[in-house]
Amino acid sequence: MGCGTWAWGNRLLWGYDPSMDQELQAVFNRCVSGGVTLFDTGDSYGTGRLNGRSESLLGQFAKDYAGSNQERLCIATKLAAYPWRLTRGAMVKAGKASAERLGRPVDLVQMHWSTANYAPWQENALLDGLGDLYEQGLVKGVGLSNFGPKRLRLAHQRLAARGVPIATLQVQYSLLSTYPVTDLRLDKVCDELGIRLIAYSPLGLGLLTGKYAVGGTLPKGLRGLVFRQLLPGIQPLLEGMNAIATRRDKTPAQIALNWCICKGTIPIPGAKTVQQAEQNLGALGWQLDEGEVAELDRLAARSDKKMVQNIFQSR
Repeated sequence: MGCGTWAWGNRLLWGYDPSMDQELQAVFNRCVSGGVTLFDTGDSYGTGRLNGRSESLLGQFAKDYAGSNQERLCIATKLAAYPWRLTRGAMVKAGKASAERLGRPVDLVQMHWSTANYAPWQENALLDGLGDLYEQGLVKGVGLSNFGPKRLRLAHQRLAARGVPIATLQVQYSLLSTYPVTDLRLDKVCDELGIRLIAYSPLGLGLLTGKYAVGGTLPKGLRGLVFRQLLPGIQPLLEGMNAIATRRDKTPAQIALNWCICKGTIPIPGAKTVQQAEQNLGALGWQLDEGEVAELDRLAARSDKKMVQNIFQSR
């Protein structure tokens, strides 16, 4: 399991404020000491004067950490496929800027999304830039995000011709978002190509934590709007998760994360508090049995509502 840091700098969706930084450092420390050493960020996490905030915080936390598992730390960042990033050189420049904000080399550099849905001609130059970062020794590994099977195969072919392996692929995957696996069969393609599948948003923006209920207090802003639309239609799934959680003496969030692990993915849940980090760590060290996984699969398939798919997810 890893840790996603989308919320470490994002005000619009997650209500970030610099006053949270001390708690976020404690979250980082607890994750690493607990064996969670993969941290995923992006150069688009944080806007305006907070541009690159997630990367900057992550770099500072890594520098200040002196506990166990320090040598296993893996910092992954995603470079956005902005419309103005048109050349391989622009991607190399972006990778260097991320490393500067982190204050350390990037371990895993990823292309944040495929441009296939709106500007397919832009994609190859950006992929070439990722390859350049790898060949120049500026990163240890290359990954992708939000690529479907067709675009993934094309990217793999292009980079493999240069001897650049694709280490990982990130997709939106959870009990509320099974589309990348059930429909696109990306798990099969990744197995075939030797790519590890990373599950982002494995808790469905918090819907699968058991914290929210129909008629209860919901988050402000966009998340609250999404929750109002989805909660009524996912009650059977939430009830089934609660039943398994009770039997297992676990939380619904731990059930949701362990399900992702059972599916062969690396979930990267976020955490803004040490309590949330502790809960995430509780998803490790045990495993749902086949019957429980099958029951969750059935309930997920029958849910009236699904999480909205990322608009950049390609085919």
